[in-house]
Amino acid sequence: MKDAAPLEGDRFGAAPAPRETQHLIGHEEAQTMVRTAWDAGRLPHALLIGGAEGIGKATLAYAIARFVLSGGAAPAHSIAVDPDHPTARQVAALSHPDLLVLRRTPNDAGKLPSMIPAETVRRVRSFFGSTAALGGWRVCVVDTLDEMNAQGANALLKTLEEPPNRALFLLVSHAPGRLLPTIRSRCRMVPLRALSDGQVVEALEGLSASMPTLDRSRFAEAAHAAGGSVREALSLMEGDGLAVRNATTVLLDALPGVDPKSLHTLGEKLAGDRGGALEAFVGTVEGWISDHATGRRQTARVRLARLPEVWEKVRRAAVDADVYNLDRKTLVLRIFASLNEALRP
Repeated sequence: MKDAAPLEGDRFGAAPAPRETQHLIGHEEAQTMVRTAWDAGRLPHALLIGGAEGIGKATLAYAIARFVLSGGAAPAHSIAVDPDHPTARQVAALSHPDLLVLRRTPNDAGKLPSMIPAETVRRVRSFFGSTAALGGWRVCVVDTLDEMNAQGANALLKTLEEPPNRALFLLVSHAPGRLLPTIRSRCRMVPLRALSDGQVVEALEGLSASMPTLDRSRFAEAAHAAGGSVREALSLMEGDGLAVRNATTVLLDALPGVDPKSLHTLGEKLAGDRGGALEAFVGTVEGWISDHATGRRQTARVRLARLPEVWEKVRRAAVDADVYNLDRKTLVLRIFASLNEALRP
């Protein structure tokens, strides 16, 4: 029997962690930018890698870390270091002496904290204040900046403002626009696009070896529903995730004339909350609101004035349901009641 995957904030279930993923799918433009800057001797001291969750931001960050810490040991026009290279193995094991990774890790009680502790962030100054162990570059990966409070961000900023020579920060963020402007201004932005459906399927195929329970017959459907996110595709494939998403989409498209019986049926499907059912429901509702609020999708029935307020209600209700283990059927009814109210003339 295979041991359970370790509890880590950057790992999804039994899937390999980003640092262990040697094959990066997509994001060729970002890879080319890094290689070109490296060859020209103009690699920025800080790259802010932004984009939706689950599209490969952290995987790209570790690919760059391997490339830089290996001294550029990759074929021409590439940043792909051979998986058997000593640096690649050290990065995967987090044992490279010139690599510092700031992320959420289990506390003494064995629980993952919601934020990266400030005392962890303070290690940055001593790390960059010493000489590189191997005489080359020193690299700090932060995964993610969104999980760092103001105290931690300010501690990071002190070194970002005065970086030593051959120091590289690789900062991952799901929402760069919400970060401190002082941090953004000291980084080169590396915005990543969502993956294509084909790329998501390719990633799922690559995960099959480490996740043998994945149902290949559902890869295409999950990829199409995932919005370019491998993590979202994996979440949807857990339990009733895809079925819940499809049922939720039908009900949203019927607003404001939703059949109460169908709402109760959806609530009952969520009651057991197997796998990613709750996450699939909330994500589908949020995506629907976002599509209408941004104009990506419009119907004559939808009135936008109160959608931002409903968005906040949805997020708050979902958090409460997860934290306090509240009744899922009640959650479904509450959210659709809020949507109906927002769409009234």
